[in-house]
Amino acid sequence: MHLEEMKKEIEALVIKKGFYNKPEDIPKKLLFAFIELGEASDSWKKGTPEEKIAEELIDVIFYILDASRLACPTVDMDAMFKTKLEKNHSRPYQYGEGHRNK
Repeated sequence: MHLEEMKKEIEALVIKKGFYNKPEDIPKKLLFAFIELGEASDSWKKGTPEEKIAEELIDVIFYILDASRLACPTVDMDAMFKTKLEKNHSRPYQYGEGHRNK
C-alpha cells in the first residue's frame, strides 16, 4: 500500500469513528504523533516486544499521514517521499551530524 492509499484509508477511519477532521485540528494530530513517538521510545527503553514498539511507530505514521491530508491535501506524499529521499541521498556523509565531533 502506498502513502496516498494509506491517507484514504485513514480518512475513512477518521470519518467512521468521528475523530478530529478539520484543518484547525492539525496541531492536535501533530501533538498526538509526538505523544505516540514518546510511547514508542518508552517501550523501546523498557525492552517491550518489537511488535508493541512497531504498533506505536505505526500510530505515529497514522497521525502524520492524517495531518498531511489536511495540511497539504494537494501534495502527493508518495512523490514527496521520493523527492525527499533523493535530496537526502545527495547530501554529504553525516550531513547535520557535525556536532558529534565537538
